[in-house]
Amino acid sequence: MDTSPVPPGAADLALAWSAAALAVWRLTHLLHAEAGPGGVFARLRDLAGTGLAGQALGCFYCLSLWVAAPVAWLLPAGSLGGALGGVPGGLLLWLALSGAAVLLQRLTEPAPLGAPIAAVRADPAAALPWPIAVEDPPRHPGAPTH
Repeated sequence: MDTSPVPPGAADLALAWSAAALAVWRLTHLLHAEAGPGGVFARLRDLAGTGLAGQALGCFYCLSLWVAAPVAWLLPAGSLGGALGGVPGGLLLWLALSGAAVLLQRLTEPAPLGAPIAAVRADPAAALPWPIAVEDPPRHPGAPTH
């Protein structure tokens, strides 16, 4: 008798979803940002121009939705269980795969170029791309004023 709290097949399903999320990120990144072998993906982006396909290839977030859709369709959405099976489960899986790709992209992209850390510590607002009011830290009662 199996007394494990993990349902049978859960590990296989988790592996399938993890592999699918990585595949969505990889394909999206390949189409969006890499030249590819012989520059094939760079040429594809050039050919796409500024139309719908070009706009999708130019936006990682948008492209991840397009790439995740067929992958979600291939995975067993009904295995999400109960009320999440069928169409709602498939939609949830589609958005989850796109979201996983976006998270992976944000984790792997290099930090934006900006002010050196010493300058940021001296003036935190200087490192931000938008104006922000930076207030002095609160003073303790009786602390000397400038």
